[in-house]
Amino acid sequence: QVQLVESGGGLVQAGGSLRLSCLASGRTFSSYNVAWFRQAPEKERDFVAAISRSSGSTYYVDSVKGRFTISRDNAKNTVYLQMNSLKPGDTAVYYCAADNLYCAGYGCYTDLGKYDYWGQGTQVTVSS
Repeated sequence: QVQLVESGGGLVQAGGSLRLSCLASGRTFSSYNVAWFRQAPEKERDFVAAISRSSGSTYYVDSVKGRFTISRDNAKNTVYLQMNSLKPGDTAVYYCAADNLYCAGYGCYTDLGKYDYWGQGTQVTVSS
């Protein structure tokens, strides 16, 4: 069983930066794939970025490539999402998710149904 707690959200002006953190319980965190999803009001929950459990390979949706960076510190049981050059369109509740099964590639990581564990979310609001 893994519990995930997100933090680091807030209100920022367009062009600014935020760093989200996803703190996980459990001693085998390094064996989990971790992803960030986001959900804007009245929209579906969408994939943002993921980091694999073994190689640390990273995957991003096109709209955040070059602006967001996902990373992990297994010693701290934490995954980060560094968000730079934020835009009003990035406004959403951001969720981290985790699972420990093999994933073949990008398409797999974007599948909400793949993830067994979810955090409660953290609000990110970008003003224009």
